[in-house]
Amino acid sequence: MTLTCSLLAMPLLYVLPKCWGAALGRWTITHTCRVYLGALELIGACRFDIEALDVLRGERPLVIAPNHPGLLDALLIASRLTNIACIMKADIVDNVFLGASARLAGYIRNDAQLSMIKQAVAELSRGSHLLLFPEGTRTTRWPINACTPAAALIASRAKVPIQTVFIETDSPYLGKGWSLLRRPTMPITYRIRLGRRFAPAEQARVLTVELERYFIDELRHTPLLSDAGCTAEAAFSAPRHQ
Repeated sequence: MTLTCSLLAMPLLYVLPKCWGAALGRWTITHTCRVYLGALELIGACRFDIEALDVLRGERPLVIAPNHPGLLDALLIASRLTNIACIMKADIVDNVFLGASARLAGYIRNDAQLSMIKQAVAELSRGSHLLLFPEGTRTTRWPINACTPAAALIASRAKVPIQTVFIETDSPYLGKGWSLLRRPTMPITYRIRLGRRFAPAEQARVLTVELERYFIDELRHTPLLSDAGCTAEAAFSAPRHQ
Protein backbone atom coordinates (compact mmCIF):
# COMPACT_ATOMS: atom_id res chain seq x y z
CA MET A 1 0.00 0.00 0.00
CA THR A 2 2.73 2.47 0.95
CA LEU A 3 4.82 1.65 -2.12
CA THR A 4 1.83 2.19 -4.41
CA CYS A 5 1.08 5.54 -2.76
CA SER A 6 4.72 6.62 -3.11
CA LEU A 7 4.84 5.65 -6.78
CA LEU A 8 1.71 7.71 -7.42
CA ALA A 9 3.03 10.60 -5.32
CA MET A 10 6.38 10.81 -7.12
CA PRO A 11 5.21 12.65 -10.29
CA LEU A 12 2.76 14.78 -8.31
CA LEU A 13 5.69 16.28 -6.39
CA TYR A 14 6.73 18.03 -9.61
CA VAL A 15 3.27 18.81 -11.00
CA LEU A 16 1.09 20.10 -8.17
CA PRO A 17 1.55 23.38 -6.29
CA LYS A 18 2.93 22.71 -2.81
CA CYS A 19 -0.31 23.60 -0.99
CA TRP A 20 -2.41 21.32 -3.23
CA GLY A 21 0.12 18.52 -2.96
CA ALA A 22 0.18 18.75 0.84
CA ALA A 23 -3.62 18.62 1.06
CA LEU A 24 -3.83 15.64 -1.30
CA GLY A 25 -0.91 13.85 0.34
CA ARG A 26 -2.35 14.20 3.85
CA TRP A 27 -5.82 13.13 2.74
CA THR A 28 -4.33 10.06 1.06
CA ILE A 29 -2.22 9.14 4.08
CA THR A 30 -5.22 9.48 6.40
CA HIS A 31 -7.40 7.17 4.34
CA THR A 32 -4.59 4.69 3.67
CA CYS A 33 -4.00 4.45 7.43
CA ARG A 34 -7.74 3.93 8.01
CA VAL A 35 -7.84 1.08 5.51
CA TYR A 36 -4.76 -0.53 7.06
CA LEU A 37 -6.01 -0.25 10.65
CA GLY A 38 -9.45 -1.46 9.56
CA ALA A 39 -7.83 -4.53 8.00
CA LEU A 40 -5.97 -5.26 11.25
CA GLU A 41 -9.26 -5.11 13.14
CA LEU A 42 -11.05 -7.23 10.55
CA ILE A 43 -8.58 -10.12 10.83
CA GLY A 44 -8.60 -9.91 14.64
CA ALA A 45 -4.99 -8.75 15.01
CA CYS A 46 -5.77 -5.51 16.84
CA ARG A 47 -8.48 -3.57 18.62
CA PHE A 48 -8.47 0.23 18.36
CA ASP A 49 -10.15 2.78 20.60
CA ILE A 50 -8.76 6.00 19.14
CA GLU A 51 -11.84 8.13 18.43
CA ALA A 52 -10.85 10.59 21.17
CA LEU A 53 -8.68 12.30 18.54
CA ASP A 54 -11.74 13.28 16.52
CA VAL A 55 -12.47 16.29 18.73
CA LEU A 56 -9.23 17.88 17.50
CA ARG A 57 -10.45 18.09 13.90
CA GLY A 58 -11.05 21.66 12.92
CA GLU A 59 -9.27 22.97 16.04
CA ARG A 60 -6.80 25.82 15.88
CA PRO A 61 -3.14 24.94 15.23
CA LEU A 62 -1.64 22.70 17.92
CA VAL A 63 1.56 20.84 18.61
CA ILE A 64 0.26 17.31 19.15
CA ALA A 65 2.62 15.55 21.55
CA PRO A 66 2.03 11.82 22.23
CA ASN A 67 4.12 9.23 24.01
CA HIS A 68 5.69 6.73 21.63
CA PRO A 69 5.37 3.04 22.63
CA GLY A 70 5.47 1.52 19.12
CA LEU A 71 5.75 1.85 15.34
CA LEU A 72 1.99 2.17 14.79
CA ASP A 73 1.70 5.41 16.79
CA ALA A 74 1.97 7.90 13.92
CA LEU A 75 -0.47 5.82 11.84
CA LEU A 76 -3.02 5.87 14.66
CA ILE A 77 -2.97 9.66 14.81
CA ALA A 78 -2.77 10.25 11.05
CA SER A 79 -5.81 8.01 10.56
CA ARG A 80 -8.01 10.44 12.51
CA LEU A 81 -6.50 13.85 11.67
CA THR A 82 -6.17 14.90 8.04
CA ASN A 83 -4.46 18.28 8.25
CA ILE A 84 -1.39 17.20 10.14
CA ALA A 85 2.30 17.73 9.44
CA CYS A 86 4.60 15.12 10.98
CA ILE A 87 8.20 15.53 12.04
CA MET A 88 9.88 12.34 10.85
CA LYS A 89 13.31 10.75 10.97
CA ALA A 90 15.28 11.57 7.84
CA ASP A 91 15.79 7.90 6.95
CA ILE A 92 12.00 7.43 6.86
CA VAL A 93 11.55 10.42 4.55
CA ASP A 94 14.23 8.88 2.30
CA ASN A 95 12.61 5.42 2.42
CA VAL A 96 11.38 4.09 -0.94
CA PHE A 97 8.09 2.90 0.60
CA LEU A 98 7.25 6.12 2.45
CA GLY A 99 9.43 8.94 1.18
CA ALA A 100 7.51 10.35 -1.79
CA SER A 101 4.18 10.30 0.07
CA ALA A 102 5.77 12.00 3.09
CA ARG A 103 7.35 14.71 0.94
CA LEU A 104 4.09 15.31 -0.95
CA ALA A 105 2.26 15.69 2.37
CA GLY A 106 4.79 18.28 3.52
CA TYR A 107 6.21 16.18 6.34
CA ILE A 108 9.35 17.54 7.98
CA ARG A 109 12.78 15.92 8.30
CA ASN A 110 14.39 15.98 11.74
CA ASP A 111 18.06 15.93 10.67
CA ALA A 112 18.65 19.71 10.79
CA GLN A 113 17.17 21.21 13.94
CA LEU A 114 17.04 24.87 12.86
CA SER A 115 15.43 24.02 9.53
CA MET A 116 13.05 21.61 11.27
CA ILE A 117 11.89 24.29 13.71
CA LYS A 118 11.43 26.89 10.96
CA GLN A 119 9.39 24.50 8.81
CA ALA A 120 7.31 23.40 11.80
CA VAL A 121 6.50 27.01 12.74
CA ALA A 122 5.58 27.74 9.12
CA GLU A 123 3.20 24.76 9.02
CA LEU A 124 1.50 25.90 12.22
CA SER A 125 1.18 29.43 10.85
CA ARG A 126 -0.67 27.96 7.85
CA GLY A 127 -3.22 26.35 10.15
CA SER A 128 -1.84 22.80 10.28
CA HIS A 129 -1.51 20.59 13.31
CA LEU A 130 2.01 19.37 14.01
CA LEU A 131 2.72 15.82 15.20
CA LEU A 132 5.90 15.61 17.26
CA PHE A 133 6.87 12.83 19.67
CA PRO A 134 8.55 14.55 22.66
CA GLU A 135 10.68 11.46 23.33
CA GLY A 136 12.24 11.70 19.87
CA THR A 137 12.14 7.92 19.47
CA ARG A 138 10.17 4.92 20.73
CA THR A 139 10.08 4.43 24.48
CA THR A 140 12.99 2.52 25.99
CA ARG A 141 12.73 3.77 29.58
CA TRP A 142 9.53 3.00 31.45
CA PRO A 143 7.14 4.79 31.35
CA ILE A 144 8.66 7.42 29.00
CA ASN A 145 12.08 8.51 27.74
CA ALA A 146 13.56 11.88 28.60
CA CYS A 147 11.73 14.51 26.54
CA THR A 148 13.58 16.70 24.05
CA PRO A 149 12.98 20.48 24.03
CA ALA A 150 11.74 20.50 20.41
CA ALA A 151 8.01 20.61 21.23
CA ALA A 152 8.42 23.46 23.70
CA LEU A 153 10.70 25.43 21.34
CA ILE A 154 8.31 25.11 18.40
CA ALA A 155 5.26 25.96 20.52
CA SER A 156 7.02 29.04 21.89
CA ARG A 157 8.06 30.35 18.47
CA ALA A 158 4.68 29.60 16.85
CA LYS A 159 2.74 30.76 19.92
CA VAL A 160 0.49 27.71 19.88
CA PRO A 161 -0.43 25.27 22.68
CA ILE A 162 0.91 21.75 23.14
CA GLN A 163 -1.83 19.10 23.23
CA THR A 164 -0.62 16.01 25.06
CA VAL A 165 -1.91 12.64 23.86
CA PHE A 166 -1.62 9.27 25.60
CA ILE A 167 -1.21 6.14 23.49
CA GLU A 168 -1.88 3.05 25.59
CA THR A 169 -1.35 -0.56 24.56
CA ASP A 170 -1.29 -3.93 26.29
CA SER A 171 1.64 -5.29 24.26
CA PRO A 172 5.28 -4.28 23.67
CA TYR A 173 4.89 -5.35 20.03
CA LEU A 174 6.73 -3.03 17.61
CA GLY A 175 8.34 -1.23 20.53
CA LYS A 176 12.05 -0.50 20.58
CA GLY A 177 13.97 -3.77 20.56
CA TRP A 178 11.12 -5.99 19.35
CA SER A 179 12.07 -8.04 16.30
CA LEU A 180 9.75 -7.57 13.33
CA LEU A 181 9.90 -11.34 12.84
CA ARG A 182 8.65 -12.12 16.35
CA ARG A 183 4.91 -12.78 16.55
CA PRO A 184 3.01 -11.16 19.45
CA THR A 185 -0.02 -12.41 21.33
CA MET A 186 -3.14 -11.16 19.56
CA PRO A 187 -5.39 -9.27 19.55
CA ILE A 188 -3.40 -6.22 20.65
CA THR A 189 -5.37 -3.35 22.15
CA TYR A 190 -4.55 0.29 21.39
CA ARG A 191 -6.32 3.14 23.14
CA ILE A 192 -5.83 6.88 22.82
CA ARG A 193 -6.94 9.55 25.25
CA LEU A 194 -6.32 13.28 25.30
CA GLY A 195 -4.32 14.85 28.09
CA ARG A 196 -3.72 18.34 29.34
CA ARG A 197 -3.14 21.22 26.93
CA PHE A 198 -0.05 23.28 27.82
CA ALA A 199 0.26 26.95 26.92
CA PRO A 200 3.49 27.96 25.15
CA ALA A 201 6.22 29.23 27.46
CA GLU A 202 9.25 31.43 26.91
CA GLN A 203 11.50 29.06 28.84
CA ALA A 204 11.45 25.87 26.77
CA ARG A 205 13.55 23.92 29.24
CA VAL A 206 11.11 24.53 32.09
CA LEU A 207 8.13 23.50 29.95
CA THR A 208 9.99 20.38 28.77
CA VAL A 209 10.58 19.28 32.36
CA GLU A 210 6.93 19.94 33.18
CA LEU A 211 5.80 17.89 30.17
CA GLU A 212 8.01 14.95 31.10
CA ARG A 213 6.77 14.91 34.71
CA TYR A 214 3.17 15.06 33.51
CA PHE A 215 3.66 12.12 31.14
CA ILE A 216 5.32 10.07 33.88
CA ASP A 217 2.54 10.77 36.37
CA GLU A 218 -0.21 9.97 33.87
CA LEU A 219 1.33 6.86 32.31
CA ARG A 220 2.69 5.19 35.41
CA HIS A 221 -0.72 3.96 36.57
CA THR A 222 -2.31 3.24 33.18
CA PRO A 223 -3.54 -0.40 33.28
CA LEU A 224 -2.82 -1.22 29.63
CA LEU A 225 0.66 0.24 29.64
CA SER A 226 1.44 -1.26 33.03
CA ASP A 227 0.76 -4.72 31.64
CA ALA A 228 2.93 -4.04 28.61
CA GLY A 229 5.71 -2.54 30.71
CA CYS A 230 5.85 -5.54 33.01
CA THR A 231 6.31 -7.92 30.07
CA ALA A 232 8.49 -5.76 27.82
CA GLU A 233 11.87 -6.71 29.28
CA ALA A 234 11.11 -10.42 29.09
CA ALA A 235 9.76 -10.06 25.55
CA PHE A 236 12.80 -8.18 24.27
CA SER A 237 15.24 -10.66 25.80
CA ALA A 238 13.39 -13.75 24.56
CA PRO A 239 14.79 -15.77 21.62
CA ARG A 240 14.16 -14.00 18.31
CA HIS A 241 13.91 -17.11 16.13
CA GLN A 242 10.28 -17.85 16.98
